[in-house]
Amino acid sequence: MKNIKIPHVFIFLSAIILFCGALTYIVPSGLFERTVKKTGNVEQTLVVTGTYKEIPKKISVQGVLLGEEANGFASPTSVLGLFTAIPKGMNQAAALIFFVLIIGAVVNIIKHTGTIDVFINMLLKRFSHSPVLLVLILFYVFAFAATFLGMTAEFIPLIPVLLLISKQLGYDRIFGVGILVVGSTVGWATAITNPFNVQIAQSIAELPLGSGMGMRILSFTVCSIIGFLFLMAYGQRVKKNPAKSIMADDQFILDDLVSIKGDGLTRRHIMIAITAFVLFASILFAVQTMGWGLVEMSGGFFTVGLCTILISRMSGDESMKAFITGLEGMIVPALIVGFARGVQVVLAEGQIIDTILFHTAEVLGTMSQSTAVTGIYIFQSLFNFFIPSASGQALVTMPLIVPLSDLLGISRQTAVLAFVFGDGLSNIIIPTSGVLMASIAIAGVPYEKWFKFIWPLFLVLSIVAGIFLVAAHHINY
Repeated sequence: MKNIKIPHVFIFLSAIILFCGALTYIVPSGLFERTVKKTGNVEQTLVVTGTYKEIPKKISVQGVLLGEEANGFASPTSVLGLFTAIPKGMNQAAALIFFVLIIGAVVNIIKHTGTIDVFINMLLKRFSHSPVLLVLILFYVFAFAATFLGMTAEFIPLIPVLLLISKQLGYDRIFGVGILVVGSTVGWATAITNPFNVQIAQSIAELPLGSGMGMRILSFTVCSIIGFLFLMAYGQRVKKNPAKSIMADDQFILDDLVSIKGDGLTRRHIMIAITAFVLFASILFAVQTMGWGLVEMSGGFFTVGLCTILISRMSGDESMKAFITGLEGMIVPALIVGFARGVQVVLAEGQIIDTILFHTAEVLGTMSQSTAVTGIYIFQSLFNFFIPSASGQALVTMPLIVPLSDLLGISRQTAVLAFVFGDGLSNIIIPTSGVLMASIAIAGVPYEKWFKFIWPLFLVLSIVAGIFLVAAHHINY
């Protein structure tokens, strides 16, 4: 890694899009038939097993340059298609992009009031002699939020705060962003009740929602302990000798957006904190009980910002300046989400995603049961590179994995567990994960530095996941 320099994130993701565009000329195109299944008020578009058909490609000069559609033929990605993949990706990820922008703006409004600074000071003073306990609390807040509620992107605006805490405690940038990314990824990957991966997968597998929780609780316990110990071991090395930091040449200078004002706690700060907490809890409650999505959540965060402005008695100009400053800080992370989605756009338009699914299922079908169950995990991890969306990936892959697991004698619960592990753990390392790339971009951590830091943990957690899957299969989980 010392000799590898990853280019700017936009250039890097554009190169991945170009590579996937080339694949649409090499990998055969094909499609499965889809069917719509309605569960309650939710409609799901599912793959119909046994319906895969290969589609011949039509390649012409016009098709290569501008794209050309023809009935009964697939069209590999054109030069124009490569350039339009990014705006199409942004369009598909519009709700998430807007959500990231809004929560960044609202959090900056709250910070502008001095509320966040005051509570950071209180935390640092309270845990000045026990920094490990403070990191432990923060780590498990993010881990619990992810494993129970499926919350990850919601915490992106807190990264500047985590960087400040990391610096005050004597750690580096990687440690600061790692508190959030490692904690939330481990929580997501073990998914005790996460509605966005395990519940969707169980619904497709026709399993009772929430079933099999014992194994996931055990895996959460083990994996979260491993993740926390790994993070703290790195942090202690850096604290004792800053030269051992992966970013040893970084001076770790934070701009004015994450400086502490140092004002004392006032009644107004308390009111802002209580109001924000109550509204935030209400938003989460609505997500779980009323089916709120990103659009409704964005509206909820607008309300948080408005209430903060009213309580703090900021003027219109002052509040809008804080709002715009927050938006400006989230522009690059928000655009990264759209760039990452462009990868999926290219593969879908080239119609090669179903081909990858079909041939993978064929290979898994020739394996022994124990090998196949770990093979499902590896496949899901690799497939997550192309579709880093848990719900989207579940709707595409689980309709194939479920009948395949039945044929191989693997329980559906174990197949769901393999999906959850594969979808979750790889999010910590793949460059097409919008949340990961946005997080390290805000933190100012280059991808190659993050990769060097995280790959040993990813390897260990993957081995642990494999052990859990084999054990789950043998106990007929």
